[in-house]
Amino acid sequence: MMRAVFLDRDGVINDNEQHVNKPADLILYPGVGESIRKLNEAGYHVFVVTNQGGVGSGFMTELMLKAIHSKMEENLGRCGAIITEIVACTHHPKAGCECRKPRPGMVTALVAKHNIDASSSWLVGDMGTDCQAGKAAGVGKCVMLRGQSEFADFTAADLVEAVSIILGGLNHEL
Repeated sequence: MMRAVFLDRDGVINDNEQHVNKPADLILYPGVGESIRKLNEAGYHVFVVTNQGGVGSGFMTELMLKAIHSKMEENLGRCGAIITEIVACTHHPKAGCECRKPRPGMVTALVAKHNIDASSSWLVGDMGTDCQAGKAAGVGKCVMLRGQSEFADFTAADLVEAVSIILGGLNHEL
């Protein structure tokens, strides 16, 4: 079974001060590519699990979302970072689907598809709903960025610090 790190997208990988509805809106945080590469080198498969209700709400198309993710993967790839798979819930936020976080559908589907050992895996998010989804899917540990959640095991300022925690360099356990 493989170990994984599940990353939220907006607020973890990229700036979310404004909505990302086209590739030009995507601004990666500093150090993200190098951090993901370090996870890859440590034997973790990295997945992105992201709520993208802008598709279901009509603010962007599925095609535009794919273009955003292609740009993200291209930019991360320049640093040697590999994302194993990106999964997005594109339903309207009020659709009541099982994939929109805090529900665990996206994470549980990836766990089953890729034979992931959820209990030895991590989730990094910037909202309580991220950690809630991870815990509901059986993910072992959650790192919450720039905030706190009853579902988080650790807190970190950014993905760079979260990766240090995951790889054992820092201890910000709650």
